Amino acid sequence: MGIIITIAVIVLIVLWVISVQRKLVNQDELCQNAMSTIGVQQESRWDALTGMVELIKSYNEHEYNTLRDVIAQRRPIDARSSAQDVEAQEGLIGKVAAGIDVVVEKYPELKANENYGKAMDAVDKYTNMVRTSKMVYNDTATNYNKLIRQIPDSIVASLFGFKGRDYLKTEDKKTEMPSLKI
Repeated sequence: MGIIITIAVIVLIVLWVISVQRKLVNQDELCQNAMSTIGVQQESRWDALTGMVELIKSYNEHEYNTLRDVIAQRRPIDARSSAQDVEAQEGLIGKVAAGIDVVVEKYPELKANENYGKAMDAVDKYTNMVRTSKMVYNDTATNYNKLIRQIPDSIVASLFGFKGRDYLKTEDKKTEMPSLKI
């Protein structure tokens, strides 16, 4: 009788460990998916900015070359990217946007270009989508981080090497959505 109870307890513990591990994997995958979504939207925003930079070429060759050099530094964001990777890419996007602002101030006729308007609309659209995706990522990371920190799930998380996720931060000065429109 004692052996049956011992085996039953062991089976219940094993089933519990499997259940918790599956729950942790599910939450980890949700975090990776949310990060990938940010990457896809950020890539679309890069494409729109690249189109705007191509328009600048006919107005100012030096600014064009400077902005192309910044764009060449971009790196893809994927499921395994970190919050720091996303923030680094956001910093590069900010440099390109600021450079475009400078050129548009010097050449106001650029703003009247139909392709510029379309690219600007695309940048705004993808900026909003990235912002929303960052919120989704942070919510998903919160749920995941709570799971790996709360007892008893934290025991299984540490056994299987689950690590916490960093949050994407919004700088105080970026509480309003920046606009490239002048």
